[in-house]
Amino acid sequence: MEAAETNLTAKRARGLDRAFEILEFLRNQKNPMRPNEIASQIGAPRSSVYELVNLLLRNQILEFADGDGRVYLGRKLYFLGAAYEKQFDFTRECENALETIARETRETAQFCMLDGNKYTVVRMKEGARPFRISSDVGQSVPIPWTASGRLLVGHMSDQEILDLIPSQDFQLPNGEWLDPKEFLREVRDATQQGEFTFDSIVDSFTHCFAVPVVNAEHRCVATLCLVSPREDGLANREKYLQCLKKAASALGFPAPP
Repeated sequence: MEAAETNLTAKRARGLDRAFEILEFLRNQKNPMRPNEIASQIGAPRSSVYELVNLLLRNQILEFADGDGRVYLGRKLYFLGAAYEKQFDFTRECENALETIARETRETAQFCMLDGNKYTVVRMKEGARPFRISSDVGQSVPIPWTASGRLLVGHMSDQEILDLIPSQDFQLPNGEWLDPKEFLREVRDATQQGEFTFDSIVDSFTHCFAVPVVNAEHRCVATLCLVSPREDGLANREKYLQCLKKAASALGFPAPP
């Protein structure tokens, strides 16, 4: 009897893992898909995916996007997200911080976090300059490609960092490979200094700034960032860092439960 209960619990856990995998896959795809397409893309049994999709549809976690059987993220997720934001009342603080940074620097300000083993922009405010630099909110990017990545993994050991980041993510957009040892050295330096800046790996015309947003345990749980044209970034480096650090210090991130 005990063995049967253990097997049932393990099966339910695998089902939950698969359900979250489906949701994450659709988020990254940014397009509705049929259940059989989802199953093929994530390498899962069709019967299992169909069963979970139907369960998620019944609970409005997924919704039909058209008459051809394609499904996408449902409105229930919006309400769950709204409840989260109301509970922590953090969105307004974050928006105010980004508004202040963008106004004082005229550059694009971002609030960034880890999403699993990737980096993502959670919030963004474009600057007032005629030449604006945009970034896709919610898009997953390899951690080593970003200034924020050096700060967001700073609380981990070297081995934990290497276990977290897929080996292929050390290949940069230009095809070159970043030495993991060099990345680890930059992580330690950035964590000690409380900042990291560099010429963007993704866009050769921009310069990136990142400072940590810490919780009550002094752990970096997010970053405030600036993305600016390279020449302006280098000319205003200290001013931009001071602005970011002031905003990060005033931004009270919720302590973990």
